[in-house]
Amino acid sequence: MQDIISRLRAKKDDEGFTLIELLVVVVIIGVLVAIAVPVYLNYREGAADKSAQSDVRGAISAIEQFYSKNGNKYPDSIFGANDGSSTGKEALPLQLAPDPEDGTITLSENTSLGYVLDPAGSGASTYLICAQNDGGTDNVWYLYDSSKGGSVKEIKSTTMGTDDCS
Repeated sequence: MQDIISRLRAKKDDEGFTLIELLVVVVIIGVLVAIAVPVYLNYREGAADKSAQSDVRGAISAIEQFYSKNGNKYPDSIFGANDGSSTGKEALPLQLAPDPEDGTITLSENTSLGYVLDPAGSGASTYLICAQNDGGTDNVWYLYDSSKGGSVKEIKSTTMGTDDCS
């Protein structure tokens, strides 16, 4: 047994890898990267969409809390975006004119959000909240309609903006 081990240690002719072995490894790494990159980008897009949905849910809670604190009155309509820069809004102030701020809606980075009180102009105590994240799926908005209740709905629209939320 020791003879075999000593012969193997003494044999130094075939050190290193052949060119074909190196090419096979490079091809395998290339295939793995080609698979991994699109999957990673889809995860990022999905995370941005979930961020917008979460901001809508947070806005519902903030608005309902404002309603309870202010004698069953909803705050005035508000719109804004957190573009990730120093000029972006990380939070939107909730207020009932002429009173000062009495609550906020927190915005995730790259999220645009709009809140419209009484969108039909009927005098009813209903509201709409809509949001989109720039890093998410193109033309997908997340909408909550208080007159219908329920969950946040995903809608596809190329013309919608936070200022119309309808």
